[in-house]
Amino acid sequence: MTTPTPIRGYTASKDQLLARLRRVEGQVRGVEKMVDDDRYCIDVLTQISAIQAALDKVALGLLDGHARHCMHEGAAEGRADEMATEMMAAIGRLMKRG
Repeated sequence: MTTPTPIRGYTASKDQLLARLRRVEGQVRGVEKMVDDDRYCIDVLTQISAIQAALDKVALGLLDGHARHCMHEGAAEGRADEMATEMMAAIGRLMKRG
């Protein structure tokens, strides 16, 4: 007997999320090629900035899904404080860069 796949906050937009991640993956390969081709530093940094922005969009989408779905379910189960603490910790990790 197989267990059903859990429904996550991003389940409805999973195809879009995967497409965005594939695009980011392509951008990272592009940066690798830029470095291999000895491209100008600022051009490489500009592409890295674009990758970071794309990943931020992915993260915000995941946080939105988590807040609207997972936290809603957690609150219904009496775990609202726990879920809020968990999400705020995740946001804190996302904001810590460099």
